Amino acid sequence: METLLTAIVTWLAVNFNLPAVYEHPRIELASAETMHAVRYRRPGATHAQPAARTVRPGQLPEVEALYDDATRTLYLPEEWTGRTPRELSVLVHEMVHHLQNAAGLRYECAQAREKPAYVAQSRWLELFGRTLGEEFGIDPMTVLVRTACMH
Repeated sequence: METLLTAIVTWLAVNFNLPAVYEHPRIELASAETMHAVRYRRPGATHAQPAARTVRPGQLPEVEALYDDATRTLYLPEEWTGRTPRELSVLVHEMVHHLQNAAGLRYECAQAREKPAYVAQSRWLELFGRTLGEEFGIDPMTVLVRTACMH
């Protein structure tokens, strides 16, 4: 995994003007429930603490993967193998967030930091003749909405 992460960091640095930080994140394969607990936790809560409200399965959007800035941990689905361009693109997307965090890059809002991650993920998929739309059902308008600061 270390070699793969190093290759992805190098590719991101060369192609997207991101810093080449070779201090890799911790990788954890996690259940959907664990990823939701991390993503929707209360501010200041540790990743072991679930969200403050009770949530039934299916009520929250699917979480493909997740990067936790505080712990520098990248969470991938427990069934993730890295054997397909789709799965690797998820790792590429989250590695963008790790590099943003490690370099202390700041954005206008949380959504704005998603734009470089989607661009890198899309370009990665294009290397294999695939698109975000085909693999994830994400069209350009969805990316625009997900990356726009709405304040």
